Amino acid sequence: MLALVGAREALVQAQTCHRGIMPLKSLARPRLSPVTMTEKETNTHDGLIPGLPEDMAKICLALVPRRHFPAMGAVSRRWMSYIGSREFSAVRKEVRKIEELVYVLAAEAGEKGCRWEVLGERKNSAIPPMPGLAKVGFGVVVLYGKLCVIAGYAALHGKDSVSDEVYQYDARLNRWGALAKMNVARRDFACAEVDGTIYAAGGFGCSGHSLSSVEAYDPQQNRWRLIDGLRRPRWGCFACGLDSKLYIMGGRSSFTIGNSRFVDVYDPGRDRWEEIKRGCVMATSHAVVGETLFCVEWKNQRCLSAFSPSDGSWKKIPVPLTGSSSTRFCLGARGGKLLLLSQEEEGGYQTMTYDPAAAPGSEWGTSELKPSGLCLCSVTIQV
Repeated sequence: MLALVGAREALVQAQTCHRGIMPLKSLARPRLSPVTMTEKETNTHDGLIPGLPEDMAKICLALVPRRHFPAMGAVSRRWMSYIGSREFSAVRKEVRKIEELVYVLAAEAGEKGCRWEVLGERKNSAIPPMPGLAKVGFGVVVLYGKLCVIAGYAALHGKDSVSDEVYQYDARLNRWGALAKMNVARRDFACAEVDGTIYAAGGFGCSGHSLSSVEAYDPQQNRWRLIDGLRRPRWGCFACGLDSKLYIMGGRSSFTIGNSRFVDVYDPGRDRWEEIKRGCVMATSHAVVGETLFCVEWKNQRCLSAFSPSDGSWKKIPVPLTGSSSTRFCLGARGGKLLLLSQEEEGGYQTMTYDPAAAPGSEWGTSELKPSGLCLCSVTIQV
């Protein structure tokens, strides 16, 4: 571990200097100016944990249980900045403390709206409500351990009130914040993360017209930029990142009758769009496990469609019959397994799991994770 090596070197150097001073007692001691002393004290007190080498202090903070992160973030701006950083996640992964959590958007009983909650083995926990008006037709992406809720339209004001706002939830600090607004307000669009960049494509704009525009969000600059658009306007579609490429599937287009079978593929490295003619027709939910895309199609909830980007092939996977045959699923992922979360109010239903790496015949299982209401959306966040 590089951090531990660095800390050890600092300790060895300090001990070596101490032994070297002993024979030089008779020599005149150099005078240290007041400025030097002040700088030395400032450097000592500016560390994450005073008195500890910086790399060791970072490890100490990373070892603290996750439930204490919000309180730790209130200690100082430096602690807040570090806990919310990508480096913090890297250190937690290095010391094997990283946790994979499933967040779902669940409908509340009695038509009271919906709320985001994190699923637990024993108890689910609601997170603070998102700022602004309640929205519909928005996009959801996880970027560097943070949940991003993008655009959509205000449910109270109808589809004409399309938004360009983007909010971000920090799962470590348990707080929301605003990101840069989009160039084009949109709803019912496709979005996904590819190699640290968020892409939003298609949908409907403020005027109600379908869009072909595509924009990319750079988290380093907190800025959206327009890139080459789709070949045709597209809406009601979904997107995913596979093999460092953006795949846009399903939905409708102005140039097709019914749902589109075309797949738009964007390669950021070459800044080029390509087209595949074998796509998922109408998926009600999707999730990525490893480098495989899993979809549930509207016409058949008892069969998964699995897409492999390496050869562009699709495979059908029958879902075991449990509970009602009319049960609809929202897909999620955790620990390399696919989660089938129920979209029906069934008291005795257990969340099903599918392990693509398991031996034939043992792929299916169950999980204690269960939303408190109808599951509308699911994302996985590492904290």
